[in-house]
Amino acid sequence: MTPNSQIIRFLRRRIPAFECVPGCHDCCGPVTASGEEMARLPLKSDAEHAAALDELSCPHLGDTGCQVYEERPLICRLFGTTPRLACPNGKRPGTLIEPHIEQQIYQYFKATRHVLV
Repeated sequence: MTPNSQIIRFLRRRIPAFECVPGCHDCCGPVTASGEEMARLPLKSDAEHAAALDELSCPHLGDTGCQVYEERPLICRLFGTTPRLACPNGKRPGTLIEPHIEQQIYQYFKATRHVLV
């Protein structure tokens, strides 16, 4: 396991989970992810990426929602767990993410090259 894999696993475990509004995909726009996170996602064609970008969507968003939910990037996991990335429908976990964990995630983002998903 690489050091980045360990960091991602550590941070994922500390992001609180919550139930989204069924059928909502308001936070599923274009996002970036680290190479380590991208390696966990299925490859998409250039055409699939272009079509998603044209719709300001994610290429992993399907008719029934996120097709890579278990492996979704850290940024996707943050939506709704912090006032900085509030859910437009008001959904959130009982307790928001701890500020020091959120800061660690942003430090990881700054220190790691990210690409468009």
